[in-house]
Amino acid sequence: MGKKKEKYYVVWKGRKPGIYDSWDDCLQQVDRFETAVYKSFKTLEEAEEAYSGKSSEYMGKTKTEASVLKKVGSPVVASICVDAAWNTVTKDMEYQGVYMPSGEVIFRKGPFKVATNNIGEFLAIVHALALLKQKNKSLPVYSDSMTAIKWVKMKKANTKLIPTDENMELFKIIERAEKWLQNNTFSNAVLKWETKSWGEIPADFGRK
Repeated sequence: MGKKKEKYYVVWKGRKPGIYDSWDDCLQQVDRFETAVYKSFKTLEEAEEAYSGKSSEYMGKTKTEASVLKKVGSPVVASICVDAAWNTVTKDMEYQGVYMPSGEVIFRKGPFKVATNNIGEFLAIVHALALLKQKNKSLPVYSDSMTAIKWVKMKKANTKLIPTDENMELFKIIERAEKWLQNNTFSNAVLKWETKSWGEIPADFGRK
């Protein structure tokens, strides 16, 4: 028999909103709940990003239509793309930034122990912004993590990760990134990379 496909279920409206890793648990929250709003996702990262956003952004978007592609347009070529890679087994994370026109890796950090993907995305965006400010460049920065983009706007990594002896250095880096955002202004646009329309972000580690 084939391997059972793993799914995660986001419940925006139900008896107890949240993210569930089994259909039975999800069903308990939405069955006979008249205004229930829920949807399944293939990965926990996708589910977490969806749960942190509005349900209207995800419902009924299983297919990318031509009209949507037209509305999205094309990415700005002269830009910096960032991405993070997170090992689901070891919990190690690393991140990098790529200059899109040439594909050159302009920075790469990690691996950091006991981290999360969204933290990596957040640090990568801030790293890119700081580097661009240092070089007085107005290039936009692309990330495929809406969660990390929101954190940058909030000037705070709103992570639930618990500090430990293993990741203490990582939390010091997060604190420095937050202080940089609080003490600096920048004109660079921080934009969402539209993976469904454009494919994988150029900074992707290629480990999926």
